[in-house]
Amino acid sequence: MQDQDHDPAGKPRKRGAFARTRANFLTGVVVVAPIAVTLWLIWTVIGWIDGWVLPFVPNSWVPDFNLGNYVNWNAPALDQPYPTGENTKFPGFGVVIFLVFTVVVGWLTKGLLGRTLLHWGERIVDRMPVVRSVYNGLKQIAETVFAQTDTSFEHSCLIEYPRKGIWAIGFISTQAKGEIRARVPDQDSVTSVFLPTTPNPTSGYLLFVPTADVIVLDMTVEDAAKLVISAGLVYPSDTAKQLAKAKKSDAPVQAELKD
Repeated sequence: MQDQDHDPAGKPRKRGAFARTRANFLTGVVVVAPIAVTLWLIWTVIGWIDGWVLPFVPNSWVPDFNLGNYVNWNAPALDQPYPTGENTKFPGFGVVIFLVFTVVVGWLTKGLLGRTLLHWGERIVDRMPVVRSVYNGLKQIAETVFAQTDTSFEHSCLIEYPRKGIWAIGFISTQAKGEIRARVPDQDSVTSVFLPTTPNPTSGYLLFVPTADVIVLDMTVEDAAKLVISAGLVYPSDTAKQLAKAKKSDAPVQAELKD
């Protein structure tokens, strides 16, 4: 950003101190805000996981992070526990325990004993009227989202919504199957599209759109999500390159959707 403007005669004119300060402040906000929000989210998630996991971990296992025990500072804040307790809990230790526990559970589940215990537990859950509905729904969602062989949400797209002539960005989920596919009349192929809302892309609508009406975009899902979150302010930087590749990539992807 330049520190000089031009008057009507075309001569350079120096900006005032207030204008330069405002420009520097806005530039700083653009740099600091994403970093601050990212750090805040990370710290919040770490604290949330620690709050759930650490109560189940013996205090003798948790490292002490009280700097006052190691540094001779007269700072009362250093004696405050994190999050609660006699000692200062090491931030993120609960996350480590959670990750290790999850890996061990996944490893055991792949074995014969783990699969047997899992099937035995699921049979018990299937006998509980309300619990089985919640468990089976969450299990199906988790298997769909985290399945390594699934191709869900690998492509962003454009669809006409909420009416013809108005375009919205969506994420291609899967091909419509079962009764949904059978009940849609006069369509060779129907695609499930998740239509996110702005600025919160985690909420949205599930639409079943004829595959012929889906325009697959060359931009990645991450770039499309940024465009949705920013309300159209942040576009991919290599738009020209993507447009050049679009003609080559549209035909294979459309063929894949129809299969």
